[in-house]
Amino acid sequence: MKPINCIIADDEELAREIMQNHVSKLHNLNPVAICANGMEVYNALKANNVDLVFLDIQMPQLTGIELLRTLKNPPPVIMTTAYREFALEGYELNVIDYLLKPVSFERFLKAVDKFINAKTPEVISLPAPLQPSKPDQHAFIYVKADKKMVRLLLKDILYIEGLKDYVKIHTTDKPVITYQTLGYLEEKLSANYFIRVHRSYIISINHINAYTGSHIEIGKQSIPIGSSYAKEVLGKLEG
Repeated sequence: MKPINCIIADDEELAREIMQNHVSKLHNLNPVAICANGMEVYNALKANNVDLVFLDIQMPQLTGIELLRTLKNPPPVIMTTAYREFALEGYELNVIDYLLKPVSFERFLKAVDKFINAKTPEVISLPAPLQPSKPDQHAFIYVKADKKMVRLLLKDILYIEGLKDYVKIHTTDKPVITYQTLGYLEEKLSANYFIRVHRSYIISINHINAYTGSHIEIGKQSIPIGSSYAKEVLGKLEG
């Protein structure tokens, strides 16, 4: 079998060592770079032919998610994270698998086998940012509301409004109030289906009825486009 050129990326030294040890046990895996932050991964991808990336989500300079969104055709990725809630983002990133730290060799091997057995792993890639396609009918996120984790289908989210001390998620059914921040939700929501249009608003692309240079209409609601967001938002909506 042709060697699989891979990158190991994690900002924690111990986590890198664990992944290096796992990789060393598989003779068909060839680590071409060991990276401690997102920019190192970016540069390694430009300098090498890479077949697979073991990518930590939370890294300095560029997070794993931010890095993937900057790449036009990223290689297949197996993500690693210490936070279980990040695994819920699988719907928005075409990753092979998610590994929760500390990563056991058994779980690591299962993820690698999933990559090897993929029918066409070379075409696995992140969709173009802000492509106004419909989200999977079953795709969802969890948010904290009423002292519990509430499941929201992406297709039902109209827009998200940031208020003083909380965030209100407006859905086709009813509003849901959560104390998670707009920034947190922006990172969790797919850029293929949602746009940050104002410091206080994130909107669903698929629920836009109309827009002007200064406002977006969703249902009966007119949502302002912030001046600092206008150029990027309008350019992407029109492009």
